[in-house]
Amino acid sequence: MDLRDFYAGDLGRVARRTLRNRLRRMWPDVSGHAMLGIGYTAPFLGLFRSEADRVLSAMPAPQGVLHWPADEPNLTALIEETDLPFPDLSMDLVLLAHALEGSERLRDLLREVWRVMADGGRMIIVVPHRPSLWTQTERTPFGHGQPYSARQVSRLLRKCLFTPIRTEHALYVPPFRWRPALSWATAWENIGDRWFQGLSGVLLVEASKQLYAGAPLRVERSAGAAAGYGLLPRPNGGSWRHREMSPHVLRPRSWSRADRARTEAPR
Repeated sequence: MDLRDFYAGDLGRVARRTLRNRLRRMWPDVSGHAMLGIGYTAPFLGLFRSEADRVLSAMPAPQGVLHWPADEPNLTALIEETDLPFPDLSMDLVLLAHALEGSERLRDLLREVWRVMADGGRMIIVVPHRPSLWTQTERTPFGHGQPYSARQVSRLLRKCLFTPIRTEHALYVPPFRWRPALSWATAWENIGDRWFQGLSGVLLVEASKQLYAGAPLRVERSAGAAAGYGLLPRPNGGSWRHREMSPHVLRPRSWSRADRARTEAPR
């Protein structure tokens, strides 16, 4: 479905206004921050341009690229989702919309987001909510691609080294182009947010970047234990992990012949 055409229509304008209100509630002040939007985020990024130090948009190659902002110098890049063209630790805030549900290499994309996010950075993911009416119709972009439950998003984020902070629900208005129903969109949101969160059309999940530090090894006590065993090497440039190691796997820096004989003897 053409995302630009959807957001230009009556239903799309209601969705745009509703999601912008939710995003502003989640990020009330972005002053002094560098912000990146991944996917089709043009309907939402303008909300923050007057405050943030820098706002950029990145659209994956399968989506194509649209000039944004209109009538101004372009701030949108066409990107490969597994190789974001931004330096490490360069973005304080990252917004993903119309990105995860259509990604072919989801974990690689989130690893790249982790790389470019600054320490202490925040991310919001906007995804279709699995049990909603919005995922059952192909007349909206939320009816295409992979929908998610809140638990699925949380599990995915933790596997990709993010910590979920909170989940917001939005879009309770039925996804029909019937103007009387759309005119009551605010009432739909207020009632749904209080009583029917399980039926929301969209999830907005905020997460922070997990940081890991080196951890000393815990080893079996032996005569050579006082010499110390150091730290595990970082595996493939990845994060540190706690491990149980026995002395015959990693020898101390000062290792006597007697110590070696004791640890390598058959048990």
